Amino acid sequence: MQWIDVRSDTVTQPTPAMRQAMFDAVVGDDVYGDDPTVQELERVAAERLGKEAALFVPSGNFGNQLALLTHCRRGDEVILGDDCHIVWHETGGAAVIAGVQLRTIASPDGVLTAAEVAKRIRVGDDIHHPHTGLICLENAHSNGRVIPLAAMQAVAEVARAHGVPVHLDGARVFNAATALGCDVRDITRHADTVMVCLSKGLAAPVGSILAGSAEFIARARKSRKLMGGGWRQAGVLAAPGLIALTEMSQRLAEDHANARYLAERLATLPEVTVDLASVEINMVWFRLADSVDVARLMAALTEAGIKANPPEAGMMRIVTHWQVGRAEVERVLAVLQQILAG
Repeated sequence: MQWIDVRSDTVTQPTPAMRQAMFDAVVGDDVYGDDPTVQELERVAAERLGKEAALFVPSGNFGNQLALLTHCRRGDEVILGDDCHIVWHETGGAAVIAGVQLRTIASPDGVLTAAEVAKRIRVGDDIHHPHTGLICLENAHSNGRVIPLAAMQAVAEVARAHGVPVHLDGARVFNAATALGCDVRDITRHADTVMVCLSKGLAAPVGSILAGSAEFIARARKSRKLMGGGWRQAGVLAAPGLIALTEMSQRLAEDHANARYLAERLATLPEVTVDLASVEINMVWFRLADSVDVARLMAALTEAGIKANPPEAGMMRIVTHWQVGRAEVERVLAVLQQILAG
């Protein structure tokens, strides 16, 4: 059976071109700084993201936590949204690795407002207060929403007025750029550092990028080694990462269109509620009625060769990617229609 996997865009298999690039990759020892393919990936990534330098890291989680560790001193406070990935899905790493305190703000649809951020920046040298070490933004948000550039700019202006750096969790920043119809640098210019995942919708098998100033990346490189992230012959992983950045980043509109098609079809089904305004990238969130037999639904999907995550609190998510085209979407819809209309 050929499985259709809609659990996430992290499940993407490398493309045939990526597999060939891995086979052909020229490699060295990256800890010694002599892996030419890693060096090329970092050069291209820095240029694409509008930063002075970039660093190849094992994962997005690793990249975000490395950014916190490099930006902050132990005991610093980090301002960020209460529903962001760093807070919800990085296993409390900020406390363990960087030793920082997270100060969260309500962020409707993933948007932090400049006024709320400004209220929380610690001003002065009161010995009772932690130091504000960093502000974190996320675009595209892990809820599938795209953050407007004006909102990012407003936060960046507040941060710079107080001398506080901004880090962007840009795991899906190329999705955000596609949805906004802008160059990715129009987004990343509002952050001092940015993390980008190569292994989600861009389909590389492993790895993420952390980019920023040359001085910041030099410090982050040492901290990467401290965290156990020193690569050896990593060119075999950097080679597909280059294809992810240069080629796969250009086709994301197809995934977005398939997600929109799926959402519009789902919206016609009984016992399903879809907020079509929230479908901005390759994620479709929808609510199932309480009357839906979830066990029966998941069994039917599995029997049809479809891997999906079950709903949580009535909400279910389907994610499109390069291996979930229109034909695969139709297969998913057929099962959902059979169960939900039956």
